[in-house]
Amino acid sequence: MYLYDDIDQRLVDERVRQFRDQTRRYLAGTLGEDDFRPLRLQNGLYVQKHAPMLRVAIPYGLLSARQLRMLAHVAREYDRGYGHFTTRQNIQFNWPALEDVPEILAALATVQMHAIQTSGNCVRNTTTDQFAGIAPDEIVDPLVWTELIRQWSTFHPEFAFLPRKFKIAVNGAENDRAAVLVHDIGIQAVRDDAGTVGFRVVVGGGLGRTPMIGHVIRDFVAWPHLLTYLDATLRVYNRFGRRDNKYKARIKILVKELGPAEFARQVEEEFAAIAGGPGTLTEDEVARVHARFTRPAYATLPAVDADFEDRRRSVRAFGRWVARNVAPHRVPGYAAVTLTLKRTGVPPGDVTADQMDAIADLADRFSFGGLRVTHEQNLVLADVEQRDLFDLWNRLVPLGLAVPNLGLLTNIVCCPGGDFCSLANAASIPVAAAVQQRFDDLDYQHDIGELDLNISGCINACGHHHVGHIGILGVDKAGEEWYQVTIGGRQGNQAAIGRIIGPSFARDEIPDVVEKLVTTYLRLRDSEAERFVDVVQRTGIAPFKESVYAHAD
Repeated sequence: MYLYDDIDQRLVDERVRQFRDQTRRYLAGTLGEDDFRPLRLQNGLYVQKHAPMLRVAIPYGLLSARQLRMLAHVAREYDRGYGHFTTRQNIQFNWPALEDVPEILAALATVQMHAIQTSGNCVRNTTTDQFAGIAPDEIVDPLVWTELIRQWSTFHPEFAFLPRKFKIAVNGAENDRAAVLVHDIGIQAVRDDAGTVGFRVVVGGGLGRTPMIGHVIRDFVAWPHLLTYLDATLRVYNRFGRRDNKYKARIKILVKELGPAEFARQVEEEFAAIAGGPGTLTEDEVARVHARFTRPAYATLPAVDADFEDRRRSVRAFGRWVARNVAPHRVPGYAAVTLTLKRTGVPPGDVTADQMDAIADLADRFSFGGLRVTHEQNLVLADVEQRDLFDLWNRLVPLGLAVPNLGLLTNIVCCPGGDFCSLANAASIPVAAAVQQRFDDLDYQHDIGELDLNISGCINACGHHHVGHIGILGVDKAGEEWYQVTIGGRQGNQAAIGRIIGPSFARDEIPDVVEKLVTTYLRLRDSEAERFVDVVQRTGIAPFKESVYAHAD
């Protein structure tokens, strides 16, 4: 965990005091709605369909047990007993009273948490791989670099009012688990021929109304120049990004209109003017930030625990959970455990206050008091001893947190949709529930194999439907809720945008549509190893489209 220094804490405390006064003046009628709106957005406060919504930052998804207990307290005291983890590795509270928000922010500040820049046209929460620092395929631990970006971007006076919201992701491993190709800026750690750490910079990716895969504008930026290169990139965007049309204001539109080569040329020109300036990182600065992180005191353990292996083979349910929800660790004898928040009948990403407290206790008992939030709306205990996995699993089962569906069809990524969001065209949560119920058979899910299903309630794509193997988008047709289906999207090193299969469907048709898509896939696949998305790439969408619309009137 990163621990605040005096400057970090003072900034957060001062922001709480500022917003307390702003809220007081607004409620007293001396601060108008137009003036209050940008102030509340800068503090993560939205006005949604039924109530305010507060989005709390979890920088790069790293969370302590103490912080999770505070989130549980907020859920009980100021909300309706639960929180919703998002695809931005944050948490949202859907029912706080406006007058209580300053009290919530003050409570969060006592555990080094805030809601700063979780909204507004600024650099939002920088995200990274949920296995940062422990993944065996890691080139470099990205946590220090994401923290440096957080400090650089927070209250940056030049980038506080960008043309549109701005999202950055950093991946430190060979396999892209941070979706860097679909961010405004994606940063991929690399090493040059001499072994020096640097970063490949990808710009202009994004989902939403105009989904795009980003373009590499520089293959290698040496680590001392990371922040100055980001400065150069955002300066070009801030200067030339459109402000007359919010639908064309994202950096991806600017990159498309200028062309990637011309955009890169302008960034290089700006970078040449500021390279070597005060924004250049030094070894001392990197060491300073590195020292603010607490690090686990790992024990010396055998690479394979005999009792664990015996139980993995002899207890079928445990073995299935290990195969799906337990990932390798760079330290022998340890593992990373994903707690899937996708139990059938529960909105994806929702966690009750009681569950939060229980998870915090498990983090203290099994994972050095730390956990991670993933951009697929799950939680991770990153440092579990292999010999403790069976005990942990037995404790997770009664909490409903041991469903072995990671990477399977019911591990649905889903935004809150029309049940909460005033921007949504259609509900998302009932659709997710209907699909989960239709496929609520783990044996069948394992037969189907890896399949990502993502649902968004509107074109803003908070559910990342464009990169789902199957994507579902809520659309409005003459005031009624309908759903458009895409297939063939994917994340990772070979990220791709899904293709629309045809006309949209009514809500009650969606489970049948998904079942037809799955049935077609099972019929067409060459082997159990060929995934749904691989078959779509090999055959195209035509056979899937034919199966779905064959008997349509």
